[in-house]
Amino acid sequence: MALKPLHDRVMVRRTEGEEKTSGGLIIPDSAKEKPSEGVVVACGEGARKDSGELIAMAVKEGDKVLFGKWSGTEVTVDGEELLMMKESDIMGVIV
Repeated sequence: MALKPLHDRVMVRRTEGEEKTSGGLIIPDSAKEKPSEGVVVACGEGARKDSGELIAMAVKEGDKVLFGKWSGTEVTVDGEELLMMKESDIMGVIV
């Protein structure tokens, strides 16, 4: 099943969290926080103004982004867990 986001929605794949602390301690899976970084997998066309004019997306596929801890909705596509969120939930692009 393929899934394409609509309007100003973005599909993001979370990056893996850290396995060790800076002191070298290994963090068990139960204590890890979900990372708030990811890579954009797919984007919609963009939002529309009241006049019908298209507002282009600020992010594109492949961008590494930073988003809020509770942003997005988890969806499973082809057995992979991804996040679907509005573009406005993205705080920035990591360059």
